[in-house]
Amino acid sequence: ASTRPIAGTRPRGRSSQQDQELAATLRSHPKEVAEHVMLVDLERNDLGRVCTWGSVQVDELLTLEYYSHVMHLVSNVVGTLAPHQDSIDLIRAVFPGGTITGCPKVRCMEIIETLEPVRRSLFYGSCGYLDSRGSLDLNILIRTLLLAPTASGQTVWGQVGAGIVADSDPHREWLESLQKAQAQLLALNLAVDVDLPT
Repeated sequence: ASTRPIAGTRPRGRSSQQDQELAATLRSHPKEVAEHVMLVDLERNDLGRVCTWGSVQVDELLTLEYYSHVMHLVSNVVGTLAPHQDSIDLIRAVFPGGTITGCPKVRCMEIIETLEPVRRSLFYGSCGYLDSRGSLDLNILIRTLLLAPTASGQTVWGQVGAGIVADSDPHREWLESLQKAQAQLLALNLAVDVDLPT
């Protein structure tokens, strides 16, 4: 079993040199690293609920992954699923993902429920597969667009966000959310018209 928490974001640079500078500031920023490590620990805890005792390990920590408009800190947490546990137990243990809810999960979900003006629907849920042998591969639906027919035509829905911790700078988190939305907005600008069935 494995899970890959993603937490810590910077925009992509306009050059390789600027990418390197932004990556260095991301990897050395105390708030970003602390938030990431907290979420890695949460995922270790989640996997530990269904894995063989002592098998949970972090085999990749604070790796940089580059995407079209942003870069992220990513880690990988692995463990051996306990013999009396199955894929459904694993899903229940790790979902919703800590990088989406925050920590502690249950209290954060209660706060999200009271503060967010709309339900998340599919956003921050999951898409993937679970086969008849119990193998599964799931993701968290971030930076996802939904196209829906409406009375006035077609509406595209999308959500982005940033993790909020005690050291967060609200303006910086807002800018991070806008940076994360750039690939979605670009995709919309490049999209072709689609006739939806009625």
